[in-house]
Amino acid sequence: MFLPRLKLKLQLDDKDTLIGPGKIALLKAIQTEHSLSQAAKSINMSYRKAWLLIQELNGSLNEPVLVTKTGGQSGGGSELTEIATNIIAVYEQLTREAEAATEATRKTVVSLLK
Repeated sequence: MFLPRLKLKLQLDDKDTLIGPGKIALLKAIQTEHSLSQAAKSINMSYRKAWLLIQELNGSLNEPVLVTKTGGQSGGGSELTEIATNIIAVYEQLTREAEAATEATRKTVVSLLK
């Protein structure tokens, strides 16, 4: 049986999303691609949107989420900071906990579907 998945987003008050699926997908793509522009491309996101999401994260957290190297002969790149890897881990843990806590309710939803 296929259960619907949860997509969590964490907000402070009614402000923008602090952490959600888009920001986590972007951070994970940067982890893989080692480049903000390549990460954005890999998840079909514009570079501008990716940059804005990183700026939102940086504005919300105690430390920046990326260390960037400017281009040149060896090329540029982006690496996640420790806080970024911690954010990914915390978000994934929250998702696992929420899915475990709501499994019965999600099964009920499935029983109502065609």
